[in-house]
Amino acid sequence: MLFAFIRNIGGPELLIILLIVVLFFGASRLPGLAKSLGQSARELKKGLEEGADDEETVEESDVS
Repeated sequence: MLFAFIRNIGGPELLIILLIVVLFFGASRLPGLAKSLGQSARELKKGLEEGADDEETVEESDVS
């Protein structure tokens, strides 16, 4: 229950977090950070899909 507080985050809290991020990284670096975050998410999804495909192949070979 370490992250139980996340359920209670609302609009004002998100704005404060966004402001802190902008102050910390600077507005000019945010697009690059968002782009790298998106690429990381795509790679993670791709890796999970490949792992699921590998499991299906192993299960099919066990059945045969």
